[in-house]
Amino acid sequence: MSKKSYVIGLDLGGTNSVFGIVDKDANIVKSVSIPTAGHGTAEKYVKVCSDALKPLIEEVGGIENIKAMGIGAPNGNYYSGCIEDAPNLEWRGNIPLVKMFQESLGIPVILTNDANAAAIGEMAYGAARGMKNFIEITLGTGVGSGVVVNGQLVYGHDGFAGELGHVIVEKNGRECGCGRRGCLECYCSGTGIARSAIEKLAISRRPSSLRDILSSKLEAKDVSIAAASGDELALEILADTGRRLGEACANFAPFSSPEAFIFFGGPTKAGELLMAHVRKAYDENVLFVYKGKAKLLLSELDGASAAVLGASALGWEME
Repeated sequence: MSKKSYVIGLDLGGTNSVFGIVDKDANIVKSVSIPTAGHGTAEKYVKVCSDALKPLIEEVGGIENIKAMGIGAPNGNYYSGCIEDAPNLEWRGNIPLVKMFQESLGIPVILTNDANAAAIGEMAYGAARGMKNFIEITLGTGVGSGVVVNGQLVYGHDGFAGELGHVIVEKNGRECGCGRRGCLECYCSGTGIARSAIEKLAISRRPSSLRDILSSKLEAKDVSIAAASGDELALEILADTGRRLGEACANFAPFSSPEAFIFFGGPTKAGELLMAHVRKAYDENVLFVYKGKAKLLLSELDGASAAVLGASALGWEME
């Protein structure tokens, strides 16, 4: 086997960090998941991750067989190699993650926003194959987005273009982790969906299976499961979420006139219980000149594959 046969892709999420060792045919041959939070400092996090990776690296022939590592992370800056003030992570300030992993593993490392990494993975291996203009919307702990125009990710002058999750959709609305109020993320992320459920349960006496779950334990997936069984309150929550998401995408369309919006992440597992409302709200609100043009699709990549493969694609591109 020739040298430099693999790259490492890291999908660094607000809850878990998923590492994949990826071969040249885009197969994830080894993987490991580490909780993102609870390590105290970024330095300890990198050490725990490196310790978990090293046995897997040995199984594929050692570090000399690894070309590079690509990372997709919240507020990951492609230009600086730092995570900068990510609202959904426990670390504050600028975290020089590229430098830290380079020193720990001894290989080249490159970093981008997690949603950008998912978009790269989708473009190479998923629903966006053959597309040059699309917007990937990632629904997880937060709401991320990767904007692709003419086949290239939009980074902007500082590396932070395309933060569509922090467009305000409700004036003086819910407080967001970014410090503002009413961001899309507050309503359409997994965290936002759970928050909607808690609020509706508090103001309504209608029966719902969601009442059997402690509010501190309630998650977006519980809402999806309840909705699938016909729970009216849960169905209403998904309808509200889908409406907001569809309206937001209608407002995003004039920016880049995308061929498609592609939705990725845990809440999309609700399928048409969510997406039917997204499409309806989009069609009702999009500017006439864009009507009937953009497809609203679900990601074709499972779990963290899109972000891991997208991050690994960055690694292959390194010289």
